[in-house]
Amino acid sequence: MRSGLEVLTEKGYSATGIDEILGRVRIPKGSFYHYFESKEAFGLELIDRYGAYFAGKLDSHFGNPNLSPLMRLQAFVADAMAGMRRFEFRRGCLIGNLGQEMTCLPESFRERLHAVFIDWEERLAGCLEAAKAEGQIPQEADCRQLASAFWIGWEGAVLRAKLERSTRPLASFAQFFVSALRAA
Repeated sequence: MRSGLEVLTEKGYSATGIDEILGRVRIPKGSFYHYFESKEAFGLELIDRYGAYFAGKLDSHFGNPNLSPLMRLQAFVADAMAGMRRFEFRRGCLIGNLGQEMTCLPESFRERLHAVFIDWEERLAGCLEAAKAEGQIPQEADCRQLASAFWIGWEGAVLRAKLERSTRPLASFAQFFVSALRAA
């Protein structure tokens, strides 16, 4: 699973063969098919595991009681920028990467990917509701809509960061988003 995640976040689903993943971990193909009936089943399991892993990461940031809500968002951004640098901008978000490949992926991925994005939006919306309660953003702010807009823009910023091999797109988007929140 870990090897699959590494390869798919770097190269994508369509460009990755099972043999490449198995070669990295020296596991015979027969063993793979003992656990997964197909590459599609493997991909769906990766989506679920990555979604759960990232949800935990979001909870650790967005639920941090030691920071104000908007500082929690900024801590998430700083952590993401550090991760992009650590992997030399080769890896992005598995969910975003797969979403960009959707026209070439099994249709079963569409619903799963959408559900992950909705989950992430709900987690951020909770943080934004806390920001509203603390007066950091206007009371009339639609936190669900803002959270949706964040993830739409964030995934574009991650793509651009990989392209430019720079955290500048992430920082730029985050600055824009926080400024827009205060004016919402």
